[in-house]
Order: sequence, then structure tokens, then C-alpha cells
Amino acid sequence: MDIQHLPEPVRKYIRYTGSIGKPKVNNFKVEFTGKIRKNEQTEWMPFTSEQYNFMEIPTRLFFMKAVMKRLPIAGYHLYKNGDAYMDIRLLSLFKVQYKDGVEMDIAETVTFFNDMCCMAPATLIDERISWQVMDENMVKAAFTNNGITITAFLFFNEAGELINFKSDDRYNTDAGKKLPWSTPLGRYREMNGYKLAGYAETIYTYPDRDLCYGTFEVSSVKYNCTDKK
Repeated sequence: MDIQHLPEPVRKYIRYTGSIGKPKVNNFKVEFTGKIRKNEQTEWMPFTSEQYNFMEIPTRLFFMKAVMKRLPIAGYHLYKNGDAYMDIRLLSLFKVQYKDGVEMDIAETVTFFNDMCCMAPATLIDERISWQVMDENMVKAAFTNNGITITAFLFFNEAGELINFKSDDRYNTDAGKKLPWSTPLGRYREMNGYKLAGYAETIYTYPDRDLCYGTFEVSSVKYNCTDKK
């Protein structure tokens, strides 16, 4: 793996996670447990999820099962080469929320890049990423896919851990505009030969407050899967 062109904080992170000397990551599967909510006025919903990411043609398939007022909710996010949609259904039948379009395409490009940074550090050598050093523990990244370019700031601690990811390019449906979006990370542990963050939150920053609307505990990570088992 050639990491010489990367900023030092990113090189340090890749070394810390044990990504050096491993096979090139072509795809990965992640399983989560956690809880989500729409805003502070709604109840937290426990969920389990699994997702599949593919690198050559950037693709993300995200499947979620949640419970809302004792009723099952199924969620599906599809992102493929810059096109995305989200479909949330009650009892797997009745639409609760559906969204597609340009804003969704950009938002899910941010999410795909976030997955690369948090769950597959070895993919950060990708030539679709350009880097700018901000200081010794922070870099700015621009990720381009199929004509869509998003930017994000990556924050690291002295140990080399990625501790936060922030982007201003993710659209918030409730606000009707883009809001700063961040995913603070922690609880690093060994997973399938890599040292990765085991916990993350998803936060939108409104002008008057931060809204944490999701918490994620990583159950498992697998790389270069040949099937969906």
C-alpha cells in the first residue's frame, strides 16, 4: 500500500488501524446495533442494520430494522455511483418516508465517504480523494464521484485515532437545507484484524443546538466478501 502521498495524520491513522500490509479493500460489510430518532420530541427507536459497500463503482446498500411504538420499521438506503434514494416503511409495506433527488445524491456521497474513513481506512489511498493539511491533527478531504464533489474535515487525536468527521454538504430534510453534520467516534478495538472505532454518533448542528439523532455500535466488519453471509 502506497501511503506516501497522504497527509501525515492520515498515514498515522492508517498505520494505527493495522491497514498496512493487508489486501486491497474492494468491498466491505458492516453490522450495527443502535438507536435513532427524528428529533428531540420523538422517541428513540432501537435498530439493527447491515450494509454493503463496494469501491470500484461506489455503491452502498444499507438495510435497517427498527421498532417504533412496538411496530416494526424497515429502512433501505441505496447509493450507486452518485444516485441515491431512501425508503422507510412501516411493517415493510406502508411508506413512512421516501426521498431521492440531487440533495439525496449529495448526502449519500458524504455518507459513503464517511464509511470509507471510519470503517475501511485502507481505502483512503483512493485517487478520487484530494487532501489538504489544516494542522497536525486535522485534514480537509474532497471526495469526487461521478461529477459530485463533497468535502469533509477529519479530526485525529495524538494516538492516531480518527475521532470526528465533519461535513457541511449533507442535506437535512426537516430543515430544508444543508446543515453541518458530524460523526464523533470512539471505543477503538480489534475487529477482524483491524483496530477500528466501535462506537459513533450522528449529529446535525442547527443554529441554536446540536441534535444527536443516532448512535451506532459496530457488531462486525468484514472485508472483500464473496457472498452476503
